[in-house]
Amino acid sequence: MSSNTSLLFCLVFFLAFFSISLASTVTYDHRSLIIDGQRKLVLSASIHYPRSVPAMWPGLIKKAKEGGNNAIDTYVFWNGHELSPGNYYFDKRYDLVKFAKIVQQEGMYLILRIGPFVAAEWNFGGIPVWLHYVPETVFRTDNEPFKFYMQNFTTYIVNMMKKEKLFASQGGPIILAQVENEYGGDLEKVYGDGGKSYVMWAANMAVAQNIGVPWIMCWQYDAPDPVYFGERDPHRPVEDVAFSVARFFQKGGSVHNYYMYHGGTNFGRTSGGPFVTTSYDYDAPIDEYGIVRLPKWGHLKKLHEAIMSCEHALLHGEQTLLSLGPFQEADVYSEASGACAAFLSNTDPENDKTVTFQNVSYHLPAWSVSILPYCKNVTFNTAKVEFQSSIVEMVPENLRASPLQWNIFTEKAGVWGEADFTKHGLVDHINATKDTTDYLWYSTSVYVNENESFLSNGTRPKIVISSAGHALYAFINQKLEGDSLFSEISNLSPSSSGDGTGLEFKFESPVNLKAGKNDIDILGMTVGLQHAGPFYDSMPAGLTSVKLEGFDNGTIDLSSKAWIYKIGLEGEHFKIYLPSGLNNVKWQSTSEPPKNQPLTWYQTKVDPPPGDDPIGLDMMDMGKGLAWLNGEEIGRYWLRKSSVYDGCTSSCNYRGTYNQNKCRTGCGEPTQRWYHVPRSWFKPSGNILVIFEEKGGDPSKIKFSRRTSI
Repeated sequence: MSSNTSLLFCLVFFLAFFSISLASTVTYDHRSLIIDGQRKLVLSASIHYPRSVPAMWPGLIKKAKEGGNNAIDTYVFWNGHELSPGNYYFDKRYDLVKFAKIVQQEGMYLILRIGPFVAAEWNFGGIPVWLHYVPETVFRTDNEPFKFYMQNFTTYIVNMMKKEKLFASQGGPIILAQVENEYGGDLEKVYGDGGKSYVMWAANMAVAQNIGVPWIMCWQYDAPDPVYFGERDPHRPVEDVAFSVARFFQKGGSVHNYYMYHGGTNFGRTSGGPFVTTSYDYDAPIDEYGIVRLPKWGHLKKLHEAIMSCEHALLHGEQTLLSLGPFQEADVYSEASGACAAFLSNTDPENDKTVTFQNVSYHLPAWSVSILPYCKNVTFNTAKVEFQSSIVEMVPENLRASPLQWNIFTEKAGVWGEADFTKHGLVDHINATKDTTDYLWYSTSVYVNENESFLSNGTRPKIVISSAGHALYAFINQKLEGDSLFSEISNLSPSSSGDGTGLEFKFESPVNLKAGKNDIDILGMTVGLQHAGPFYDSMPAGLTSVKLEGFDNGTIDLSSKAWIYKIGLEGEHFKIYLPSGLNNVKWQSTSEPPKNQPLTWYQTKVDPPPGDDPIGLDMMDMGKGLAWLNGEEIGRYWLRKSSVYDGCTSSCNYRGTYNQNKCRTGCGEPTQRWYHVPRSWFKPSGNILVIFEEKGGDPSKIKFSRRTSI
């Protein structure tokens, strides 16, 4: 997501504490959605079901309702549900029907955003990678293969929801469904017509489903942008969030959605970007672990109560705009019956102001909105926060077991087993792996004449690698020569390129070569696929050229040589991260795991930390890799630090237009240190923790941490 302002966004929310039990009719007019003949204000909370776990869903939805919201909004993640054409999955974190029924049980509306494209910093924008390889497919336009598979999926979802009687017309919670997402300027520039032919087709298809609720395209309000590995942590002060939301309703808005209200976790390899972190906390009112974030959650709860107390006047009254000063104004909603609601705003980013409204003086802090439900008394001001900040700590807990024993399996650098294929030249990483893994081995060799000068004069040749991302390790004769041969490419963001060509990155470093044959093995890595932008599905990754400089006869270009390719890791192939696959390789047991060893799998059995607090896996002393608990994918970890020179603030002035660099923290620290491990994944004892470490770290310092709120 990218928008940072509240927009009249076409989703729906219902009145807090309203119980949905009978079939509903959902229409709309120029003021609002109309449910069963009554205009309604909607306050919606985005909670994405795959970014948490089923055990968390009831608590998250209940906290959203207690926070004054009356609807839950979620995308439907196509690539999580249709694993291959016609092969559907709706279990565990992807149990969409269970999630919808919990929303219904809590008496809330549900906004179902079926996609098929979601963006959402989710891998490949939510569209299955396999669809890219269906011949002649062009994503998100009037393209027959894309429309065919998209219609199959959306129809499947609609029929499943209808079968469970989950649409409002059947007495269910779903009052709105969305076709497509963020279909705007980028695609208009590419296709020339704003995608109108596709949008019309999609809308007609949706109407034909006859589900009894509107299908519309939507935009929405965003919190700070998500975090990328190597960046600082963004925050948006609650005073500014409340100001933005209040201004939206002040100017006649009636349907509002928080993106995100609970961000959650990009478990496994679901994060997009590339480089989006495993945490999708989003500085949301409910944090990644399911704990309410104060004062944000509480202040917004009070805002919602004030807005809902004005509902009838907002939706039925005549609006009058009164100027109270150069930056001050009042929007008054008056009904013939005498009912009235007023919003007094001061958009001056620096100066407080006292204004007179209906012969009464009101003090307006800078950059604030006051809400007067009966046009008399202020019940809420966006700048006056009554709640104290909650103190949240990560309490360390050493890994527990009796005794703690580690099993070790080390990957061979280069091709293991049979090569997958051999080809002259460098292949695209994504086209080779089809995103079945983050990893692709590129292997070749070079012969060094014993008379080469660098063998005797103390100099070293240099390897120069050009890559389209995302990261790589280079091994010479099965040796990773320290961090100097580790390329961390961080500036390939979703907006880096709009033509599908991507960007080139150059990595160079001295290497040690010997006389005779030298093996060159390069492990290319992806860190989440592109999730948005025109032609985003064609954005490349992987090596584009490999050269050796410093030879007596000049540069040796290895790019067009014969390269041997192997997709993935041996441990992945044998699924040693699953309990059922543990015995597929020969592990070495030790009580002292090796440190700073690349390409190493670590496995141990642990007991859960005491208590009921949420759990994070503390990876502060590791490098980069993947983690699992009892076969469940914790996700990618990467202890990459932001720069100490990036610019962070110890305090943040909420006043004035918000931007993504305004309230950053964490300079010089790892972007993400703790990785959420849901409590429901633990057994009483004997939990299997598996870590694959790419770069090298100290696994003896891995800890669990309990997330506690005081």
